[in-house]
Amino acid sequence: MKIVHLVPVIDNDAKVKKSFRRDISSLTLVGDEAADSFDQTLGKETENAMSGERSAHVNDELFNLFSDPRRPTMDGIIAVGGKLNAEILSHAYNRGIFPWPHEGYPLLWFCPDERGVIDFAELHLPKSFQKWMRQTLEQFEVAVNQNFKAVIKSCRAQKRNGQKGSWITPAIERAYYNLHQQGGALSVEVYQDGKLVGGIYGVQSEKYFSCESMFHLVSNASKLALFHLILHLQEKGFKWMDIQMVTSVCETFGGKLISKNDFLKRIGL
Repeated sequence: MKIVHLVPVIDNDAKVKKSFRRDISSLTLVGDEAADSFDQTLGKETENAMSGERSAHVNDELFNLFSDPRRPTMDGIIAVGGKLNAEILSHAYNRGIFPWPHEGYPLLWFCPDERGVIDFAELHLPKSFQKWMRQTLEQFEVAVNQNFKAVIKSCRAQKRNGQKGSWITPAIERAYYNLHQQGGALSVEVYQDGKLVGGIYGVQSEKYFSCESMFHLVSNASKLALFHLILHLQEKGFKWMDIQMVTSVCETFGGKLISKNDFLKRIGL
C-alpha cells in the first residue's frame, strides 16, 4: 500500500486544495495500482485502475480497514481507494462507514466524528409542510421501490446550491443499483400526474437504515418522500434512521447530530 498526499479539507477551489495539501501518514490508499492511477490522473475513478485478481486483494484490504470504525480519523476519512461494488457497500454500512466521492481524489470512505440521525420519537413536521399536505396531497402518489434507478439518476441530476456537479458518480449509481437488486437499498418515489417529481433512496444494512440522497422537481416533493420513508421504516419497526449529515430539510424534521461512539453503539458496534 502507498501513503498518498491528500487534502483532508475538501474544497472545490483549486487554491484551497493547494494550500491544504499535506501528507496524511495515518491514511493509506488501498492498492498500489490505484495509487499509481491517482498519481497519473488526479481523479480518474479508482475502479477503472484495478481489475482481475487485484480486486479480491483490494477488497480484503478494505475489509481490514473497516474492521475498527472507532479508530481516529482525518476529517472522518477512514479509508481511501478500493473497488466500489455491492459487497463492499454492504460491508461498509454494516460497520457504520459510507463512501463519499470527491472530484480529483480517489474514493473516500467516511465514519465521521459526528453523525446525523432522526429519532422518530422526536419527528417534527414543519407547519408549512403540514399545510401543504392538507392542501395538495391528493395530487400526488407515493410508491416504494418502484423505480430505484430513476430516483438515483434524478438525485444525481439535482441542482444544489453551492455545489458543482454531484458526488453521485456513474460508479456510485451502478454499485447502489446492484445493492438494491440484492435487497440492500430502497427508494421512495413521488409521482404527480404519472411523472416522477420527487424521491429518496438509502441503504438497508443489518442494524439500521441510512438515507443517502433525495430530489424534487416540484416544491415539497422531496419532503413528502422523506416523510413516507419514515412512515415506511416505522411500519418495519425502526425507531430512527441515519442521515449522515444534518441538512436544512432534515433539521426541520428533527435531525440532530450524535457522536460517532453513540452512533456505533446504536448499531451494535
